[in-house]
Amino acid sequence: MAKKLNMRKRYEVLTRGLGWEPTYQPKEKVFPQETYEGIKIVDWDKWEDPFRLTTDAYWKYQAEKDKKLYAVIDSFAQNNGHLNLSSASYVNALKIFIQGVSPLEYGAHRGYANLARQFSGEGAQLACQMQSIDELRHSQTQIHTLSHYNKHFTGLHDPFHMHDRVWYLSVPKSYFDDARSAGPFEFITSISFAFEYILTNLLFVPFMSGAAHNGDMATVTFGFSAQSDESRHMTLGLEIIKFLVEQHEDNLEIVQGWIDKHFWRAYRVLGLVSAMQDYMLPDSPMSWKEAWDIYFVDNCGALFKDLARYGLRMPKFHEQATDEAEHLSHQVYTALYQFSHAAAFHTEVPSKEKMDWLSEKYPNTFDKYYRPRWEMYAQMEKEGKRFFNMGLPQLCQVCQVPMSFTEVSKGEPMKLSQRVTEFNGDKYHTCSDGCKDIFDHEPEKYAHAWLPPHQIFQGNCGGAEIPDVLKYYHFNPEDGGDYKGSTDEATWKAAHGLDDQQTTPEKSA
Repeated sequence: MAKKLNMRKRYEVLTRGLGWEPTYQPKEKVFPQETYEGIKIVDWDKWEDPFRLTTDAYWKYQAEKDKKLYAVIDSFAQNNGHLNLSSASYVNALKIFIQGVSPLEYGAHRGYANLARQFSGEGAQLACQMQSIDELRHSQTQIHTLSHYNKHFTGLHDPFHMHDRVWYLSVPKSYFDDARSAGPFEFITSISFAFEYILTNLLFVPFMSGAAHNGDMATVTFGFSAQSDESRHMTLGLEIIKFLVEQHEDNLEIVQGWIDKHFWRAYRVLGLVSAMQDYMLPDSPMSWKEAWDIYFVDNCGALFKDLARYGLRMPKFHEQATDEAEHLSHQVYTALYQFSHAAAFHTEVPSKEKMDWLSEKYPNTFDKYYRPRWEMYAQMEKEGKRFFNMGLPQLCQVCQVPMSFTEVSKGEPMKLSQRVTEFNGDKYHTCSDGCKDIFDHEPEKYAHAWLPPHQIFQGNCGGAEIPDVLKYYHFNPEDGGDYKGSTDEATWKAAHGLDDQQTTPEKSA
């Protein structure tokens, strides 16, 4: 009697042998991107499959999840679920999510579709094809879920146009463009491991918890609907790293370099998430510092202890990232606050309750360094001098975040951090040792970065005046600026019967 195959062996039987050996063209021409990065693959059959779903089972599985998701979305819309939010100011976090994250999901869909064509191993081809479909579905479900908010709030009307042009969205866009313009093995190391495995929990877990805390059950549901996919994606990230370093000893140094680079690049993108988490959620379930300690310091510390047997170490500059956890959200949100007149979201001085919460969560830094700044901004606002920075910020040549980070790791948290590299007779500015290290390794690539302030000065963003640039961004006049007095606040108060002094339905009860 034949021995019953386990799931792993059964899946191997279903997926192996689907390829073919080319006859009239050499294999290196059929798969031209597989060799130029220096990665050596000895045996593709050693690939461990993270998905282990046949195509028919995959469609049934995802269709069942979609039924449940769209039932919730429909119920949310019919019952005006947006009126159950903690505050309309919460929607500003959704604006950054749909503008900055959802287009990355679509970019990942295209990137993995390319990998399915460029890898010659059948198991890898199928895994990348399935992840490509997952990423497309995530982009679609996020758009469908948040489209309800677009009917009632500003700034949600054209996120994909904005993603390709807007200054603060050049941060996530440049990271994904960096990965997608690399070879297939660097791309999958960047997105599947450095982002999906090491850092993605810092985005999705606190953000979906935050949605629940603020009454946004529609967003919670699309988060849950994607979470089983994310588990497979994380497994793919771990398997590709193990597979590459086991295939040939020469791969180790290359892979470690990619982990170092893309950890730092992805971490800088998450600076936007830290500001959303600490400042834009009226009711925050945990601080950025707490999330960092759990999902990076503890979880990734344990992960790299396991990976040490493969010769891999913690990403370069991870100590600096941990040092910055006490400061990151405050510094990023300050920049967003100053420039929100040129953004498709609103900002505001934190309330007394929010500042007290920040004092509790950041006892070593907030009261000492950041509360005085917010109190100054609050006083300026009372005097009718709400502060907007009317200049154009200098951006880091690599991460493209405005140069507002400080020398935290050097014990000087009030001194701006700035690094300079000379290349081909020009000077290039970066915000940290991490970004300078990346630039110095590939200066030819980053010297060509598309930096929005430079493009505005050159007249490539619609014109020389702010209204011209905002029109180029597809921003409407009501999309940005301060939340107090905004169209969103007026709509919210009218829907709940609040007067000018009231901010939440609870206070009016």
